[in-house]
Order: sequence, then C-alpha cells, then structure tokens
Amino acid sequence: MFFIGVDVGTGSARAGVFDARGRLLGNSEAAIALWRPCPDHAQHSSADIWAAVCRAVRGAMAEAGAAPDQVTGLGFDATCSLVVSDADERPLPVGPDGAPEQDVIVWMDHRAIADAEAIDAIGGAPLAHVGGTISPEMQMPKLRWLAREMPDTFARAAQFRDLPDWLVFRASGSTARSLCSLVCKWTYLGHAGGWDDGFLSAIGLGALTGSAGHARIGTEIAAPGDRVGGLTPSAAEELGLRPGTAVAASLIDAYAGALGSMGAAQGNPLALIAGTSACHIALTDRAAFVPGVWGPYRGALLPGLWASEAGQSAAGALLDAVLGRHGAFPALAEEARAAGRRPTELLDATLEDMAPETATLTVARHVQPDVHGNRSPLAQPWRRGGIDGLTLDTGRRDLALDYLATLQALAYGTRHIVESLRAEGLTIEAIVPSGGLAKNALFLRETADACGLPVILPDCGETVLLGSAMLGAVAAGAVPDLAHAMRAMSSPAREIAPRGGEFAGHHDRKFRVYRRMQEDHAAYRQIMSGA
Repeated sequence: MFFIGVDVGTGSARAGVFDARGRLLGNSEAAIALWRPCPDHAQHSSADIWAAVCRAVRGAMAEAGAAPDQVTGLGFDATCSLVVSDADERPLPVGPDGAPEQDVIVWMDHRAIADAEAIDAIGGAPLAHVGGTISPEMQMPKLRWLAREMPDTFARAAQFRDLPDWLVFRASGSTARSLCSLVCKWTYLGHAGGWDDGFLSAIGLGALTGSAGHARIGTEIAAPGDRVGGLTPSAAEELGLRPGTAVAASLIDAYAGALGSMGAAQGNPLALIAGTSACHIALTDRAAFVPGVWGPYRGALLPGLWASEAGQSAAGALLDAVLGRHGAFPALAEEARAAGRRPTELLDATLEDMAPETATLTVARHVQPDVHGNRSPLAQPWRRGGIDGLTLDTGRRDLALDYLATLQALAYGTRHIVESLRAEGLTIEAIVPSGGLAKNALFLRETADACGLPVILPDCGETVLLGSAMLGAVAAGAVPDLAHAMRAMSSPAREIAPRGGEFAGHHDRKFRVYRRMQEDHAAYRQIMSGA
C-alpha cells in the first residue's frame, strides 16, 4: 500500500508517493501564482492551487508507476493562508482591486500589521499562547482587516478556512478543521475548551461568536491524522486516484516538516523547517511560555505534547532577495542555467577559491536578515534588514560574501531562538532541518557551527512530504497513530557536528554584531520618527 503527501507552499504545490517504510517512490511539483496588488499584500487563487495539486499528484503517481488502487491514504499540508468563500463555496475576492479569483490572503501578507498591534493593545487570554504578541501572519488580524476594509466580502463570507483545511474540504467535502491550524493561527484554545468569545468580541469580531458565528470558523475539530472522509468522486477523478481513498485531517506545512523529520533524532530536537520562511518547532510535555515564541499549543502535532513555534519571516526569500539585487547575479544565473546547476553551487565554488576555509571570510561582512520583520523572538513585523561592510567591489566574489553572510545571519536567527527557548527551561539538544534550505550544505554547516549544536539530517530529502504522507497512513489505518508512523516511516540520518574552536569564536563575535545591528535598527527607526 502507498500513501500520498501533498505540500502547498508559497510558490508551488508538491506531491510525493511513499510506501509503508517511508521510502519516496515518486514526486512532482507544479507552480502556483502569487499576486501582489499593492505593498504588504500577497494573494493566491484557491482554484489555481487546486489545479496545481492535481498536476503534482498525477505527476508523482506517474513517476512512481503506482496504480490508483495502491494508494490508501492521502495527507495535506499547506501554508497558514486564509481562504474565503460564500455559502455556495464560491471564491470571494480578498484584495482591494476586487479580483474575483484571488480568494486567498497568503501567510506572508502584512496588510494587517495595524490590526495586530490593536489586538495586542486590547489584550486577552489567547495572547499568552502567541508569545504575548499576535502576528499579522495569523488569521484574526487578517479577519479584522477584512471586516473593516472589505465589509461586503466579510458579510458574504460563509466560510473562513486555513488553506490546509480548505484542501481537505476540496478533496473530501469534510468541513472538519484541523486542531493544528486552529490552535496555531486562529487563537483557538483547544486545551481550555475552544473559542474565547469574549476575546473575539473585544477585538471587533463578534460576528464570529456563538454557534452560528463559529460555523464560519470551525465547529467540528479533528486531530492531525484523523480520518475525516474519503475522496469524493469528482476530486478522485481530478487527482487520478480512487474514490473513497482515506483523507486525513491536515497540518500546517512547518508541522508536517517536523513530523517527517523529528523521528530521525534522539532526545529533544528542534525542528527547523526552512523554505521561503523558516519555522522552528520544539515539543515538550509541559506548557512553556516563551516571549516572542508562538505557543504553547497542546496537541498541535502529537496528542498530549505541547508545541512551541518560533520562526523567521524570510529565509529562502531573504537569500533570493540578497542575491537578486546584486549586480553580478544576472551573469551568474545565466551561467548556472547553461550548466544545469543552481547559482548557489557556483557561489560555493567561488568561496572555496577565495580561501581553504570559507567560514571566516565574513569577518567584515554582516547581514541583518529581518527584511520582512522579525517573527521570533522579537516579534516585531516592522523591522527591516541591512548589509554592513560594503566595498567598491561589485563582482562575483563580493556576491559570494553576501551569500555566505546571509546564510550565517539565518543561522544567528536560529541561535537567538534557541537561546530564548533555553532561557525558559526548554532543552534543545540538536537541530533537525527540512525544506529547501536543508539541501544547502553550507547553510547546514554554518547552522551547526553558529548554534553549537549537531545538525541531524534525515536521508529522506522530502521530509515535509513525508510528514503529510504519515497523515495519510494514519487515516488509512496502516498505523494506529502519528507516533507509530514516525517510528515506522522515518529514515536514517547523518550528523553534522559543530566544529568549535576558532569557528565558534568567529560565530560568537558575529552573533554579537547581529544583535547589535538589531538594536541599531530600532534606534534608527526611533530617530526617524522624530522621537
């Protein structure tokens, strides 16, 4: 029997076919469109996303050589984006230009910064479970923005869904919401009985309270991996699968990455899911409240365990932006395209030509990575990034320094998160990466050295897809629960040990610069405000 995992990210939908031992038999990817109608806005089309999912699943099935009757379970994960539909499940526009097909506010959309700040000022019990500061990437600030700026859309909306839950609905017709999405992004207090209507009313979303209001945001709650239904005949035809194939309650993409990777490590690992953005997830048996870190969320991933979620609002997106703005990048990109290689591979080679040991080349080049705000642990979406140490050099070697300093800056963001978790008593013994940046060997080495922790790298290079496939395995009854799925389907791993010595000293000094640059940016903002 086979299981399919579907992962919907910011730029593409991916699908993977796995066997009962967690071996990847085939995978495929299809692009999805992203619209930016004005600053701080980012939007998708759910119809475009579903079409991409169908292409990816069919492609993965073809590569695996699998027949539809061999697939017994299907799991979905996706970014925590907001999908809006009317009473007939038709898309409703979410942008100021009213584009009818754009019915999804993407996770990275920051239009609701002022609403998030207003919610913080109002206060309420749910804020204790988002590190004390709600993010504009979460759904309540976005819904508050919609209610104020697009009241007709808000009034017509019969369903507000997290994208992972919408995918489950589109596949199976189930209206169940995943506990993962609700507790992590919707201020749902699962451990305390559910929605806090007093909080919703206080922040201006009283229309979502009571039994009728809750129907718009979730009344049927399922734990990740629960079987919520089977593929409808129409969805099965679109996907090229068998009607009735078990469909699981979903996960947010970062949590799927944690599920697919954490089984490879012993002790108390920190899952690092690094794609367009980066998420850091730790699991504990007690509730730990960490300033600037989301959670604790009970049962968001595994029953009985509390999840703490930190992150960086830009990771792969930061690297793309830093490289893309450099004058030497177009020629590098063309050379890489002609050679069938990634631009970063050519930059790795450039760094090796510059010095036998590359880590310390950045003694005078520093990147402050908060280009899209700081998600954790500062929880300040207004922050911006910067580069220190520029010279008159505009060639490839200068670009290579920017590249290396950016990877190191991301590692320092992880170090800052680890220190914050440890300050509140959490034990972090290793880092387990997944996502696109987990394929970058230089990023992994710099993370191990900068954090002073071993990096455990599972052999399976598609651990996010594997995590979603584990959901499908549980829904199909192939394993009793997710803990068993992790044991049965997790792949072996190799360890990248921190090198210590001069490298540790170099990173200690650069981490001090990293933190000083953050302090200085806040000071610049205060100066320019006239304070």
